[in-house]
Amino acid sequence: MPDKHISSQFDTELTSISSQVLEMGGLVETQILKAIFALSQLDLVAANEVSVTESQVNAMELDIDRHLSSIIARRQPAASDLRLLMAISKTTANLERVGDEAEKMARMVRSIIESGTPRNLPSSELRYAANLASGLLNKALDAFARLDVNAALAILKEDDLIDQEFDSFVRILVTYMMEDPRMISPSLDLLFLAKAIERIGDHAKNIAEFIIYVVKGEDVRHTSIENIELVIK
Repeated sequence: MPDKHISSQFDTELTSISSQVLEMGGLVETQILKAIFALSQLDLVAANEVSVTESQVNAMELDIDRHLSSIIARRQPAASDLRLLMAISKTTANLERVGDEAEKMARMVRSIIESGTPRNLPSSELRYAANLASGLLNKALDAFARLDVNAALAILKEDDLIDQEFDSFVRILVTYMMEDPRMISPSLDLLFLAKAIERIGDHAKNIAEFIIYVVKGEDVRHTSIENIELVIK
């Protein structure tokens, strides 16, 4: 009976810390959406709100890390539970970095606003890529909540779309800069924005890989999609 009681308490702690991660993920998603809005409307207020939220995200990362350390020290978890705790730690770190990328986007938007960049630059393509990245992160968090390896695999495949959008956008910006040297500085701002968006997709991909690690016990980082499919089967 005491063992069952301890096990029940441990399950409650795991559920609690997983909920914290999802709450942090929701906050980061809000950052991204505000950054996208700030870009689409060149809205300085929205850009500043992204930066304010960054301190909340950082505080949540520290709180989750403290909670994780406490659980590991007290519970000495078995292999499968330890994998989950490690994945939570890595997922939290990736979410914090997504928040950093959203904050970079906000900084670039502020730079664009302050420099009076012409509105005819190709920001609509950038917004499309940003929405793809935001959607990918949302799917990663949903897959994490359900520990769904098939959804995780779909995320790994979808990340290629964001990479393709980034490459296409770079080609467009190069054309703008070649045609009009005055567009070089504002185009570079958009290039930094595009890179931040691509990194958000990369972090969503990382979270998907951690899900597979938790469920299957296989580290699939730096592994081809074909080999990952074999792991999941």
